[in-house]
Amino acid sequence: MPGAESHYVHRTAWLRAAVLGANDGIISTASLIMGVAAATSGRAEILTAAVAGWAAGAMSMAAGEYVSVSSQADSEAADLMRERRALRERPVEERQELAHIYEERGLKPKLAQEVAGQLMAKDALDAHAREELGISENAPPKPIQAAFASALAFSIGAALPTLAAFLAPPGAIVKAVPAAALVFLVALGALGAWAGGAPMVKPALRVGFWGALAMAVTAGIGALVGKAV
Repeated sequence: MPGAESHYVHRTAWLRAAVLGANDGIISTASLIMGVAAATSGRAEILTAAVAGWAAGAMSMAAGEYVSVSSQADSEAADLMRERRALRERPVEERQELAHIYEERGLKPKLAQEVAGQLMAKDALDAHAREELGISENAPPKPIQAAFASALAFSIGAALPTLAAFLAPPGAIVKAVPAAALVFLVALGALGAWAGGAPMVKPALRVGFWGALAMAVTAGIGALVGKAV
């Protein structure tokens, strides 16, 4: 409708996963390249490490996200089962519990009782799932989708520093990869903020700073190990 406000909160879940995956892909792969490049100048070794890290990272992200979201789904299913049993065995107490929630949100006791009664008459389990457990049927956990999205986001992020390492002259990889990675990270921070409707400068600088720190630490460790070995 004309004049309606635009909100971005519905993007939070997928935006967080996408930014996290891409950010991890850029930082971990660029850091790995920096660590290997600090120990050896061979392009084949550097690219092998980058691709191996890319594949391992994508699979790790996918497996981790699948397990995490599956655990969430299992927990929610168990909570719903307990709530369904409570509604069957103690309907009056459950109605009072729901009414109390609305009272704490500012409704007068009589109105809270009426609202709780009407919502429970329509769908008691749904009302308690949303208000008491914070579970919404509009956003059910999807383990496979989450795993695929995380692996894809990581792969996109990892591909960028790997491509920079492939295109850079052999002697310039150590400089080209971190420079390119910082540009990618700043752009990712700005893009994520823009997609979420937030100011872009602060998130872009924040992502760039932590990415630079991660690459610097990894490059230093790689140089020390390379000299020791």
